[in-house]
Amino acid sequence: MSNIFNQATSVIGNEIMERLHLLAQYTEQDGMMTRTYLTPAHRGAAGQIAAWMRDAGMSVRRDAAGNIIGRYEGSDAKVPVLMTGSHFDTVRNGGIYDGLLGILLPITCIANWHQQGKRFPFPIEVVAFSEEEGVRFKAPMLGSRAIAGTFEQRVLKHTDDQGVTMIDAMKAADLDPMQIPAAAAAPGSIAAFVEVHIEQGPVLLNEDLPLGVVTAIAGATRYMLEFKGVAGHAGTVPMTMRHDAAMAAAEFALYVEQRCSRIPDLVGTIGQWNVPNGATNVIPGHVVLSLDVRAGDDAERLAATTDITAELERICVQRDVRSTLKKTYETSSAVCADWLQQGWHAALERKGCKVRSLPSGAGHDAMAIAAVAPIAMLFVRCGNGGISHNPLETMEMQDAALAADVFMDFVEHFDTLSASKKTS
Repeated sequence: MSNIFNQATSVIGNEIMERLHLLAQYTEQDGMMTRTYLTPAHRGAAGQIAAWMRDAGMSVRRDAAGNIIGRYEGSDAKVPVLMTGSHFDTVRNGGIYDGLLGILLPITCIANWHQQGKRFPFPIEVVAFSEEEGVRFKAPMLGSRAIAGTFEQRVLKHTDDQGVTMIDAMKAADLDPMQIPAAAAAPGSIAAFVEVHIEQGPVLLNEDLPLGVVTAIAGATRYMLEFKGVAGHAGTVPMTMRHDAAMAAAEFALYVEQRCSRIPDLVGTIGQWNVPNGATNVIPGHVVLSLDVRAGDDAERLAATTDITAELERICVQRDVRSTLKKTYETSSAVCADWLQQGWHAALERKGCKVRSLPSGAGHDAMAIAAVAPIAMLFVRCGNGGISHNPLETMEMQDAALAADVFMDFVEHFDTLSASKKTS
């Protein structure tokens, strides 16, 4: 890969980084990056993003879900749009690059084209999705689901930690929840959706590669489990006579690790482990766990959850404990379109970059948009061991600049790419 950047690319890279840091001021807590759906910090960030879109030569609108949409008109307004973007909400005490890079990078690139007076045969829309993380109302991807037409009205009744319902929060932000169906994209109106995002993992960093092309976004199945045994005195009940809920849970957790280690792109995580009313001198009679299983291949994920469920039953019978298993969330994987992946490959090669393909274990707005348009993603290397959802999340300016250069090349060749796809 060439390490030589032209002056224009360096300027774009610096501007992206400056804007990322400027947007970090819109947080719910000083010194901590927290920006959740429709809080004052969230609404402030939306206003700033809209201002940057206008400065870049775009017309700007806000839909009923709070998405901010900037449109850079093409020579033919009737042609399906090339859509890009990401989310501007964050997890609590998160980083400043997750989501935001995928908004600010294309805005900055479009500003550069606008200064040159450059237009394309197709319009470009940059969507700042209002909600992806699901933090405030425990309902993820609200913004992208609205555009995909898959927003579920039932989540409007969800409440936050202060008891505020989503529907009331939306009304307070001058949004009309009843108009959310109107936010859905018309069939055939999106030619493709491409998302630039930090990897949120260590693969590119460990291979010393700045960029990677996503092959698929992993599907996920999540559960909450309870193990119920018999609490007893830690000193008086022999080991062979116990009904220990914690040991049953431990055996189960080890099986999850073993089963999900068999296949490279399959992962299983016990993220929560609670022993209600536990004490040092008491055999646990009750344990509550969470389970998250993900894979880019849905068949692999479903096969794993079938095996895990069977092993759960076996463990409970052997240890004479009871269990309850409740599925709390499930989403299918989203495969990135081959022709769009090839477009990223070609752009990387033209810029002298090695092509590296990899799956995404994290969920992204592109998953929701896949219901209505072909999708693709470009990953950007992050530092600090690939850590994300954490204040230590970081990214280098040179990588942002290179990602912008590759993105611009991709867009500048999109008309040819799209035409070749139609004739193939």
